[in-house]
Amino acid sequence: MWCSRTALGRLRRIAPCTVTGFHRAMSTLPKVYVTRKVPPDGLDILRKSGQVQFEMWDSDEPVPRVELLKKVKGCDGILCVLTEKIDAQLLEAAGPNLKVVSTMSVGFDHLSLDELKKSVTILACVFSRGIRVGYTPDVLTDCVAELTVALLLATSRRLIEATHEAGEHGELYGYVVMNLQTAQLASWDLGGLVRNGMRLKPFKVKKFIYTDVAPRPELANMIEAEYVSFDELAKQSDFLAVCCALTPETHGICNWNLFSKMKKNAIFINTSRGGVVNQEDLYEALSTGLIAGAGLDVTTPEPLPTHHPLFTLKNCVILPHIASASYTTRNAMSALAANNLLAGLRGEPMPKELKL
Repeated sequence: MWCSRTALGRLRRIAPCTVTGFHRAMSTLPKVYVTRKVPPDGLDILRKSGQVQFEMWDSDEPVPRVELLKKVKGCDGILCVLTEKIDAQLLEAAGPNLKVVSTMSVGFDHLSLDELKKSVTILACVFSRGIRVGYTPDVLTDCVAELTVALLLATSRRLIEATHEAGEHGELYGYVVMNLQTAQLASWDLGGLVRNGMRLKPFKVKKFIYTDVAPRPELANMIEAEYVSFDELAKQSDFLAVCCALTPETHGICNWNLFSKMKKNAIFINTSRGGVVNQEDLYEALSTGLIAGAGLDVTTPEPLPTHHPLFTLKNCVILPHIASASYTTRNAMSALAANNLLAGLRGEPMPKELKL
Protein backbone atom coordinates (compact mmCIF):
# COMPACT_ATOMS: atom_id res chain seq x y z
CA MET A 1 0.00 0.00 0.00
CA TRP A 2 2.88 2.34 0.82
CA CYS A 3 4.33 1.77 -2.65
CA SER A 4 0.98 2.52 -4.25
CA ARG A 5 0.56 5.74 -2.31
CA THR A 6 4.10 6.77 -3.10
CA ALA A 7 3.57 6.08 -6.79
CA LEU A 8 0.29 8.00 -6.72
CA GLY A 9 1.99 10.89 -5.00
CA ARG A 10 4.73 10.94 -7.58
CA LEU A 11 2.16 10.85 -10.38
CA ARG A 12 0.30 13.78 -8.81
CA ARG A 13 3.55 15.74 -8.59
CA ILE A 14 4.66 14.90 -12.13
CA ALA A 15 1.39 15.12 -14.06
CA PRO A 16 0.56 18.80 -13.42
CA CYS A 17 4.07 19.79 -14.45
CA THR A 18 3.89 17.72 -17.64
CA VAL A 19 0.46 18.96 -18.63
CA THR A 20 1.35 22.56 -17.86
CA GLY A 21 4.51 22.24 -19.92
CA PHE A 22 2.53 20.75 -22.79
CA HIS A 23 -0.01 23.58 -22.78
CA ARG A 24 2.77 26.15 -22.51
CA ALA A 25 4.49 24.61 -25.56
CA MET A 26 1.23 24.49 -27.48
CA SER A 27 0.42 28.10 -26.65
CA THR A 28 3.64 29.27 -28.31
CA LEU A 29 2.81 27.59 -31.64
CA PRO A 30 1.15 29.63 -34.40
CA LYS A 31 -2.62 29.31 -34.33
CA VAL A 32 -4.32 28.15 -37.54
CA TYR A 33 -7.97 27.79 -38.52
CA VAL A 34 -8.97 25.35 -41.29
CA THR A 35 -12.35 26.42 -42.66
CA ARG A 36 -13.51 23.04 -44.03
CA LYS A 37 -12.87 19.33 -43.70
CA VAL A 38 -10.17 18.91 -46.34
CA PRO A 39 -8.56 15.73 -47.76
CA PRO A 40 -6.27 13.89 -45.33
CA ASP A 41 -2.90 14.57 -46.96
CA GLY A 42 -2.98 18.25 -46.00
CA LEU A 43 -4.15 17.59 -42.46
CA ASP A 44 -1.43 14.98 -41.96
CA ILE A 45 1.19 17.53 -43.04
CA LEU A 46 -0.08 20.04 -40.48
CA ARG A 47 -0.25 17.46 -37.68
CA LYS A 48 3.16 15.91 -38.32
CA SER A 49 4.92 19.24 -38.75
CA GLY A 50 4.61 20.05 -35.04
CA GLN A 51 4.78 23.70 -36.10
CA VAL A 52 1.17 24.80 -35.62
CA GLN A 53 -1.86 24.27 -33.48
CA PHE A 54 -4.96 24.13 -35.63
CA GLU A 55 -8.70 23.90 -35.34
CA MET A 56 -10.92 22.76 -38.20
CA TRP A 57 -14.56 23.17 -39.17
CA ASP A 58 -15.17 19.42 -39.42
CA SER A 59 -17.93 19.38 -42.03
CA ASP A 60 -18.47 19.04 -45.77
CA GLU A 61 -20.74 22.09 -45.55
CA PRO A 62 -19.33 25.65 -45.47
CA VAL A 63 -18.66 27.12 -42.05
CA PRO A 64 -21.36 29.64 -41.09
CA ARG A 65 -20.09 33.19 -41.42
CA VAL A 66 -20.73 34.03 -37.76
CA GLU A 67 -18.75 30.98 -36.67
CA LEU A 68 -15.95 31.79 -39.09
CA LEU A 69 -15.58 35.35 -37.78
CA LYS A 70 -15.40 34.02 -34.24
CA LYS A 71 -12.89 31.26 -34.95
CA VAL A 72 -10.34 33.33 -36.89
CA LYS A 73 -9.82 35.74 -34.00
CA GLY A 74 -6.15 35.80 -33.07
CA CYS A 75 -5.14 33.34 -35.79
CA ASP A 76 -1.70 33.46 -37.39
CA GLY A 77 -2.86 31.52 -40.43
CA ILE A 78 -6.02 30.49 -42.27
CA LEU A 79 -6.40 27.53 -44.62
CA CYS A 80 -9.59 28.12 -46.59
CA VAL A 81 -11.49 26.99 -49.67
CA LEU A 82 -13.25 29.08 -52.30
CA THR A 83 -16.55 29.35 -50.40
CA GLU A 84 -15.01 31.55 -47.70
CA LYS A 85 -14.87 35.27 -48.42
CA ILE A 86 -11.62 36.64 -47.07
CA ASP A 87 -12.59 40.30 -46.95
CA ALA A 88 -12.19 43.37 -44.77
CA GLN A 89 -14.70 42.12 -42.20
CA LEU A 90 -12.88 38.83 -41.74
CA LEU A 91 -9.44 40.43 -41.60
CA GLU A 92 -10.65 42.84 -38.92
CA ALA A 93 -12.07 39.90 -36.97
CA ALA A 94 -8.80 37.96 -37.28
CA GLY A 95 -6.72 40.83 -35.99
CA PRO A 96 -3.07 41.80 -36.40
CA ASN A 97 -1.61 38.32 -35.80
CA LEU A 98 -2.75 37.04 -39.19
CA LYS A 99 0.26 36.45 -41.44
CA VAL A 100 -0.81 33.85 -44.02
CA VAL A 101 -3.94 32.90 -45.94
CA SER A 102 -3.62 29.64 -47.86
CA THR A 103 -6.49 28.80 -50.20
CA MET A 104 -7.09 25.30 -51.52
CA SER A 105 -7.97 26.57 -54.99
CA VAL A 106 -6.38 27.91 -58.13
CA GLY A 107 -8.92 30.75 -58.29
CA PHE A 108 -8.64 33.63 -55.86
CA ASP A 109 -11.71 35.73 -56.61
CA HIS A 110 -12.95 34.97 -53.04
CA LEU A 111 -9.95 36.84 -51.63
CA SER A 112 -9.98 40.62 -51.29
CA LEU A 113 -6.42 41.16 -52.47
CA ASP A 114 -6.49 44.90 -51.86
CA GLU A 115 -7.50 44.31 -48.24
CA LEU A 116 -4.81 41.68 -47.71
CA LYS A 117 -2.07 44.16 -48.59
CA LYS A 118 -3.81 47.25 -47.24
CA SER A 119 -2.28 49.57 -44.65
CA VAL A 120 -4.23 49.81 -41.38
CA THR A 121 -3.96 52.05 -38.32
CA ILE A 122 -3.43 50.42 -34.93
CA LEU A 123 -2.96 52.60 -31.84
CA ALA A 124 -2.24 55.66 -34.01
CA CYS A 125 0.45 53.74 -35.95
CA VAL A 126 0.10 52.76 -39.61
CA PHE A 127 1.00 49.18 -40.54
CA SER A 128 0.80 47.26 -43.77
CA ARG A 129 -1.11 44.04 -43.24
CA GLY A 130 1.32 42.35 -45.60
CA ILE A 131 -0.57 39.07 -45.42
CA ARG A 132 0.93 36.43 -47.69
CA VAL A 133 -1.30 34.29 -49.90
CA GLY A 134 -0.76 30.71 -51.03
CA TYR A 135 -2.85 29.01 -53.70
CA THR A 136 -2.86 25.71 -55.62
CA PRO A 137 -2.33 26.11 -59.38
CA ASP A 138 -1.01 23.40 -61.74
CA VAL A 139 -1.86 20.37 -59.56
CA LEU A 140 -5.47 20.37 -60.78
CA THR A 141 -4.83 21.25 -64.44
CA ASP A 142 -5.05 17.71 -65.80
CA CYS A 143 -8.15 16.85 -63.77
CA VAL A 144 -9.98 20.01 -64.87
CA ALA A 145 -9.05 19.38 -68.50
CA GLU A 146 -10.44 15.85 -68.28
CA LEU A 147 -13.73 17.12 -66.86
CA THR A 148 -13.90 19.83 -69.53
CA VAL A 149 -13.62 17.20 -72.25
CA ALA A 150 -16.16 14.98 -70.49
CA LEU A 151 -18.61 17.88 -70.21
CA LEU A 152 -18.05 18.81 -73.83
CA LEU A 153 -18.80 15.27 -74.97
CA ALA A 154 -21.81 14.88 -72.68
CA THR A 155 -23.27 18.15 -73.95
CA SER A 156 -22.48 17.80 -77.64
CA ARG A 157 -23.62 14.16 -77.83
CA ARG A 158 -26.74 14.97 -75.78
CA LEU A 159 -26.03 12.22 -73.27
CA ILE A 160 -28.19 13.60 -70.44
CA GLU A 161 -31.09 14.03 -72.83
CA ALA A 162 -30.53 10.52 -74.17
CA THR A 163 -30.46 9.09 -70.63
CA HIS A 164 -33.79 10.79 -69.93
CA GLU A 165 -35.27 9.39 -73.15
CA ALA A 166 -34.05 5.90 -72.30
CA GLY A 167 -35.60 6.08 -68.86
CA GLU A 168 -38.89 7.60 -69.96
CA HIS A 169 -39.46 6.12 -73.41
CA GLY A 170 -36.96 3.27 -73.78
CA GLU A 171 -39.53 0.83 -75.08
CA LEU A 172 -40.48 3.27 -77.87
CA TYR A 173 -37.09 4.40 -79.09
CA GLY A 174 -34.43 1.68 -79.25
CA TYR A 175 -32.40 2.31 -82.40
CA VAL A 176 -34.15 5.12 -84.24
CA VAL A 177 -32.22 6.46 -87.21
CA MET A 178 -33.34 10.08 -86.85
CA ASN A 179 -33.33 10.32 -83.04
CA LEU A 180 -30.93 12.51 -81.00
CA GLN A 181 -28.52 13.18 -83.84
CA THR A 182 -25.39 15.25 -83.20
CA ALA A 183 -22.30 16.39 -85.04
CA GLN A 184 -18.94 14.62 -84.64
CA LEU A 185 -15.90 16.26 -83.13
CA ALA A 186 -13.81 15.31 -86.16
CA SER A 187 -15.71 17.80 -88.31
CA TRP A 188 -15.64 20.72 -85.88
CA ASP A 189 -13.39 23.60 -84.83
CA LEU A 190 -12.53 23.89 -81.14
CA GLY A 191 -11.84 27.18 -79.40
CA GLY A 192 -10.50 27.36 -75.87
CA LEU A 193 -7.61 26.47 -73.61
CA VAL A 194 -4.75 24.62 -75.27
CA ARG A 195 -4.55 21.94 -72.54
CA ASN A 196 -8.09 20.83 -73.39
CA GLY A 197 -7.07 20.66 -77.03
CA MET A 198 -4.23 18.27 -76.19
CA ARG A 199 -6.76 15.80 -74.80
CA LEU A 200 -9.07 16.23 -77.80
CA LYS A 201 -6.34 15.74 -80.39
CA PRO A 202 -7.09 11.98 -80.70
CA PHE A 203 -10.68 12.87 -81.70
CA LYS A 204 -9.30 14.32 -84.96
CA VAL A 205 -10.67 17.80 -84.39
CA LYS A 206 -10.32 19.73 -87.65
CA LYS A 207 -8.82 22.90 -86.16
CA PHE A 208 -7.82 24.35 -82.78
CA ILE A 209 -8.05 28.07 -82.06
CA TYR A 210 -7.59 29.96 -78.80
CA THR A 211 -7.39 33.41 -77.30
CA ASP A 212 -5.60 34.82 -74.25
CA VAL A 213 -4.12 38.09 -73.07
CA ALA A 214 -1.21 37.26 -75.41
CA PRO A 215 -0.21 34.37 -77.68
CA ARG A 216 1.18 31.28 -75.94
CA PRO A 217 3.27 29.60 -78.62
CA GLU A 218 4.97 27.19 -76.22
CA LEU A 219 1.61 25.49 -75.62
CA ALA A 220 -0.11 26.25 -78.92
CA ASN A 221 2.62 24.60 -80.96
CA MET A 222 1.92 21.28 -79.27
CA ILE A 223 -1.40 21.01 -81.10
CA GLU A 224 -0.85 23.53 -83.89
CA ALA A 225 -3.41 25.89 -82.36
CA GLU A 226 -4.00 29.30 -83.91
CA TYR A 227 -4.19 32.46 -81.81
CA VAL A 228 -7.23 34.62 -82.67
CA SER A 229 -9.11 37.57 -81.22
CA PHE A 230 -11.99 37.05 -78.80
CA ASP A 231 -14.51 37.96 -81.51
CA GLU A 232 -12.96 35.52 -83.97
CA LEU A 233 -13.01 32.81 -81.32
CA ALA A 234 -16.76 33.34 -80.98
CA LYS A 235 -17.38 33.36 -84.73
CA GLN A 236 -15.26 30.37 -85.69
CA SER A 237 -15.75 27.92 -82.80
CA ASP A 238 -18.06 24.94 -82.97
CA PHE A 239 -17.06 24.21 -79.37
CA LEU A 240 -16.04 27.12 -77.16
CA ALA A 241 -14.44 26.20 -73.82
CA VAL A 242 -13.89 28.96 -71.26
CA CYS A 243 -11.13 28.32 -68.71
CA CYS A 244 -10.02 31.78 -67.59
CA ALA A 245 -9.65 33.26 -64.11
CA LEU A 246 -12.42 35.48 -62.75
CA THR A 247 -11.09 39.04 -62.63
CA PRO A 248 -12.71 42.46 -63.04
CA GLU A 249 -11.78 42.23 -66.73
CA THR A 250 -13.38 38.82 -67.29
CA HIS A 251 -16.48 39.30 -65.13
CA GLY A 252 -19.54 38.77 -67.34
CA ILE A 253 -17.41 38.58 -70.49
CA CYS A 254 -19.50 35.70 -71.84
CA ASN A 255 -22.70 37.61 -72.55
CA TRP A 256 -25.17 38.30 -75.33
CA ASN A 257 -22.46 40.02 -77.35
CA LEU A 258 -20.48 36.75 -77.38
CA PHE A 259 -23.41 34.38 -77.87
CA SER A 260 -24.86 36.44 -80.73
CA LYS A 261 -21.61 35.98 -82.68
CA MET A 262 -21.46 32.21 -82.19
CA LYS A 263 -22.69 29.61 -84.67
CA LYS A 264 -26.17 28.20 -84.17
CA ASN A 265 -24.70 24.71 -83.83
CA ALA A 266 -22.08 25.85 -81.29
CA ILE A 267 -21.58 24.30 -77.84
CA PHE A 268 -20.48 26.55 -74.96
CA ILE A 269 -18.50 25.02 -72.05
CA ASN A 270 -17.51 26.76 -68.79
CA THR A 271 -15.22 25.14 -66.21
CA SER A 272 -13.67 28.36 -64.89
CA ARG A 273 -15.90 30.50 -62.65
CA GLY A 274 -19.61 31.20 -62.86
CA GLY A 275 -19.01 34.94 -62.75
CA VAL A 276 -17.50 35.05 -66.24
CA VAL A 277 -20.94 34.22 -67.68
CA ASN A 278 -24.07 36.36 -67.81
CA GLN A 279 -26.49 33.52 -67.05
CA GLU A 280 -29.58 35.45 -68.12
CA ASP A 281 -28.02 36.01 -71.55
CA LEU A 282 -26.98 32.36 -71.73
CA TYR A 283 -30.53 31.24 -70.96
CA GLU A 284 -31.88 33.43 -73.74
CA ALA A 285 -29.27 32.15 -76.18
CA LEU A 286 -30.08 28.52 -75.35
CA SER A 287 -33.86 28.84 -75.15
CA THR A 288 -34.14 30.72 -78.46
CA GLY A 289 -31.78 28.43 -80.37
CA LEU A 290 -29.12 31.09 -80.80
CA ILE A 291 -26.57 28.42 -79.80
CA ALA A 292 -27.05 24.66 -79.63
CA GLY A 293 -26.06 23.81 -76.08
CA ALA A 294 -24.04 24.57 -72.97
CA GLY A 295 -22.17 22.57 -70.35
CA LEU A 296 -21.47 24.27 -67.00
CA ASP A 297 -19.40 23.02 -64.09
CA VAL A 298 -19.59 26.43 -62.40
CA THR A 299 -22.49 28.81 -61.81
CA THR A 300 -23.51 31.91 -59.89
CA PRO A 301 -24.43 31.25 -57.15
CA GLU A 302 -23.16 27.84 -56.14
CA PRO A 303 -25.11 25.74 -55.71
CA LEU A 304 -27.47 27.03 -58.38
CA PRO A 305 -31.06 27.07 -57.03
CA THR A 306 -33.02 24.14 -58.44
CA HIS A 307 -35.73 26.50 -59.68
CA HIS A 308 -33.26 28.40 -61.89
CA PRO A 309 -34.46 28.61 -65.52
CA LEU A 310 -31.27 26.96 -66.83
CA PHE A 311 -32.40 23.69 -65.22
CA THR A 312 -35.50 23.67 -67.41
CA LEU A 313 -33.47 23.40 -70.61
CA LYS A 314 -32.68 20.06 -72.21
CA ASN A 315 -29.69 21.56 -74.01
CA CYS A 316 -27.91 22.69 -70.83
CA VAL A 317 -25.86 20.27 -68.69
CA ILE A 318 -25.08 21.59 -65.19
CA LEU A 319 -22.60 20.00 -62.78
CA PRO A 320 -21.92 20.95 -59.12
CA HIS A 321 -18.34 22.28 -59.52
CA ILE A 322 -16.57 18.90 -59.65
CA ALA A 323 -13.75 19.62 -62.12
CA SER A 324 -11.00 18.92 -59.56
CA ALA A 325 -12.94 16.17 -57.77
CA SER A 326 -10.56 13.23 -57.97
CA TYR A 327 -8.94 11.64 -54.93
CA THR A 328 -5.46 12.31 -56.30
CA THR A 329 -6.08 15.93 -57.24
CA ARG A 330 -7.94 17.03 -54.14
CA ASN A 331 -5.29 15.45 -51.90
CA ALA A 332 -2.54 17.17 -53.90
CA MET A 333 -4.36 20.49 -53.50
CA SER A 334 -4.76 19.89 -49.76
CA ALA A 335 -1.07 19.03 -49.37
CA LEU A 336 0.05 22.06 -51.37
CA ALA A 337 -2.22 24.36 -49.35
CA ALA A 338 -0.76 22.98 -46.10
CA ASN A 339 2.83 23.36 -47.30
CA ASN A 340 2.11 26.91 -48.49
CA LEU A 341 0.73 27.74 -45.06
CA LEU A 342 3.66 26.29 -43.12
CA ALA A 343 6.26 27.93 -45.34
CA GLY A 344 4.51 31.28 -45.03
CA LEU A 345 4.40 31.05 -41.24
CA ARG A 346 8.11 30.23 -41.18
CA GLY A 347 8.82 33.28 -43.34
CA GLU A 348 10.12 31.07 -46.15
CA PRO A 349 9.23 31.02 -49.87
CA MET A 350 5.96 29.20 -50.47
CA PRO A 351 5.79 26.40 -53.06
CA LYS A 352 3.04 28.42 -54.78
CA GLU A 353 2.58 32.01 -53.63
CA LEU A 354 0.26 34.58 -55.13
CA LYS A 355 2.30 37.75 -55.43
CA LEU A 356 0.22 40.73 -54.31
